[in-house]
Amino acid sequence: MAKPVADPTVRLELGVDRSSPVPLYFQLARQLEAAIERGALTPGSLLGNEIELAARLGLSRPTVRQAIQSLVDKGLLVRRRGVGTQVVRSQVRRPLELSSLYDDLEAAGQRPATRVLANTLVPASAEAAAALGIAEGQEVHRVERLRLAHGEPVAYLCNHLPVGLIALEDERLEATGLYRLMRSAGITLHSAHQSIDARAATAAEAERLGEPGATALLTMRRTTFDDRGRAVEFGSHAYRASRYSFEFHLLVRS
Repeated sequence: MAKPVADPTVRLELGVDRSSPVPLYFQLARQLEAAIERGALTPGSLLGNEIELAARLGLSRPTVRQAIQSLVDKGLLVRRRGVGTQVVRSQVRRPLELSSLYDDLEAAGQRPATRVLANTLVPASAEAAAALGIAEGQEVHRVERLRLAHGEPVAYLCNHLPVGLIALEDERLEATGLYRLMRSAGITLHSAHQSIDARAATAAEAERLGEPGATALLTMRRTTFDDRGRAVEFGSHAYRASRYSFEFHLLVRS
């Protein structure tokens, strides 16, 4: 006999505010999404029966179904015949501030991991040289990494650094984030110039990130400076749009 699967939503503090103008299905969907983002509902978790969840929250079954379907549409849940509704993944939401992807994933409970794809000295391209303020063709350290969350690829990271800035052994790069390595070497990160774009994935990127061909990717280019005004790294990154987003906090200027 198959062993019954415990309902992970039973352990969550779920509730709705009936006096709020926010639709009940949206309130429930947002709470479930937040639980997925913080790791309380991990990939592979099975949600309980819709009828039982509706009864526990005092909601109609169509309301619960609508909440779950909205997360299915976002790619966070999937309905599997004979299995039930299962958590697939969570989307990384990164604030626009000077932080590393590794730190952001760790803070979100996403279990970051790194796979080093290349770690070598190369002549600086025109773009990398301009960003780092050095002569084109001057030797720089090029590091290519695949960043994973819960064992699933999230981003491809390519960084150029001045030679001799920090020790860049593969073991250290796989154990933590680049900014942590800089800080541990006594480098104080001060500011960065960053641009964000979007484009279709190349065949190599799609295969590397586990996406279908020509899927849209978010891209970011960033040059980071220390407190002495030195450019300490130039990064060119590609993120899975299905797993990753940037958050903006805007102020109204009077």
